[in-house]
Amino acid sequence: MNKDQVKGTAEKLKGKVNEAVGRATDNPQRELKGDMQQAAGQARKNVGDLKEAAKDVTKRHH
Repeated sequence: MNKDQVKGTAEKLKGKVNEAVGRATDNPQRELKGDMQQAAGQARKNVGDLKEAAKDVTKRHH
């Protein structure tokens, strides 16, 4: 696991919390912020996943 995967997962978790709090307190702005954080977190995690996959491919070909 690399730092992009860890930070992406953490950002997704923060987004889920903000979304839930926004929904519970009827705060659409906070809910939207949570949705955006989750999307950004997933994107960063995807970058980390690609880096890990590239490392695995490189290791197999050496």
